[in-house]
Amino acid sequence: MASKRHVILVAGGSGKRMESSTPKQFIELKGKPILMHSILAFFRFDSSIKITVVLPKNQISIWKSLCTKHDFQITHRIVKGGPERFFSVKNGLNLISDGDVVAIHDGVRPLVSNSTLERCFTAADDRGNAIPVVDVYETIRKVDETSSSTVKRENYKLVQTPQCLI
Repeated sequence: MASKRHVILVAGGSGKRMESSTPKQFIELKGKPILMHSILAFFRFDSSIKITVVLPKNQISIWKSLCTKHDFQITHRIVKGGPERFFSVKNGLNLISDGDVVAIHDGVRPLVSNSTLERCFTAADDRGNAIPVVDVYETIRKVDETSSSTVKRENYKLVQTPQCLI
């Protein structure tokens, strides 16, 4: 491993689409908030990884209370998010040193595999950046005001996280 590894977990959801009053990153899964499972996935992959969690300002105290309640002791920094994801990621990136590899990941996606993380970090370290993608299996249609046509799904990929860069 040539560079230090970092992960920025962006967790600014409100739970609105899930019709929940609890922000989705704080919804419990197997007795712990989803965000804790996401942090654990990266910690289990590399226990020396530097972890930054980006949260809306009004959720930081809730998160700290949840960490106390669940005796969650994995070291991580908390950064205040921005009005949109772009600004939240930027706030997290401000803490990263030049030359280090950083993964930007959704805080509510705890099921990322070690093999995906290894491939992404290695590719970013070698090439400067990496994103995991999956093939599209569904039929895709291009629709405009006057027509609808099928497009070749081989020409499309679904982009996932973590998105890694130096």
